[in-house]
Amino acid sequence: MTTTTTRVLALLEILQGGGLHTVPDLAARLAVDERTVRRYVGHLWDLDVPVDSVRGRYGGYRLAPGYRMPPLMLTEEEALAVVLGLLAAQSAGLVTTSAAAGESAAAKLRRVLPKPLARRLAALLETADVTAPPRTGTAPDAAVLLGLAEATHQQRPVALSYVDRNGRRTERTVLPYGLVAHAGRWYLAGADPAAGDTDGDGDVRSFRLDRIVALRVRSGSFVVPATFDPVARVLDGLARTPWAHEVSLRVRADVPHLRRHLPADLATVSPIPAAEGTDAAEPAERDGTPETDLDGWVRVRMRVERLDWIPPVLAALDRPFVIEHPAELRGLVRALARRLDACADQ
Repeated sequence: MTTTTTRVLALLEILQGGGLHTVPDLAARLAVDERTVRRYVGHLWDLDVPVDSVRGRYGGYRLAPGYRMPPLMLTEEEALAVVLGLLAAQSAGLVTTSAAAGESAAAKLRRVLPKPLARRLAALLETADVTAPPRTGTAPDAAVLLGLAEATHQQRPVALSYVDRNGRRTERTVLPYGLVAHAGRWYLAGADPAAGDTDGDGDVRSFRLDRIVALRVRSGSFVVPATFDPVARVLDGLARTPWAHEVSLRVRADVPHLRRHLPADLATVSPIPAAEGTDAAEPAERDGTPETDLDGWVRVRMRVERLDWIPPVLAALDRPFVIEHPAELRGLVRALARRLDACADQ
């Protein structure tokens, strides 16, 4: 698409916003001179777009009342990208509380597309299935998501009414650093100055958007730390969620291998200094030889609601490990080992 065509379409977009636009204003927004603006208006007239010219000191251009756009000017690949994006968002649970919004948006898109392309996209929607983990919680309100997105972009504080996992409602002011979509939920990563430093990670917290019941953007501004990673912070916060059991393991494996079995939202992984020693539990063995240091070992910590799924994961690691706590996890590992041994003898 040529630069001239692109700017003519940009002019049409501006005029569709409504109101009367002066020639100097249009020239500034399109980054062209006033004579070029008039030439672009002429191109729209040639396309039978009814642009009214208003003369006088406060004159300019505007679209004629009641004008409707012709079929949406998207290429086949562009239209496909939009429809597939809607389909994927619905399947992944990333839509907002209006469950029908995605379907109505797709329907409106099909209505304004050229009929042959609309027919092909309709066939795709009727025949395609997108598999994704089911949504496990309530979707956020659209106003909350969009309000937080704007506040995050403008780096403005927000006042939240937030309901925690225990059903307790609190009022707090948060500096929104970033929004993250993960596993069918939306999260806000941001600084909560009133919370204080309780876990060694400053005052940065993660908030589920579906638990925000009220939002108000406040005056002022802030600066996001240059090294802050909202995705890493949200995943780490999920791994630290206080569930029924706290699990601590030592595993002789590299971090990439562990991450293939224990993602960042499930477990925290950190190298163990060799000077720490092995007093916390019996020394692990490899090829019958006790390990006398912790070189190559890492500590894995998890907070989980149930322990029964952990022994199969440890078996899949295929690496030496030591269970530091809880003690009942050792019994579950032994029980799995007995079942596997019995199956091997059959």
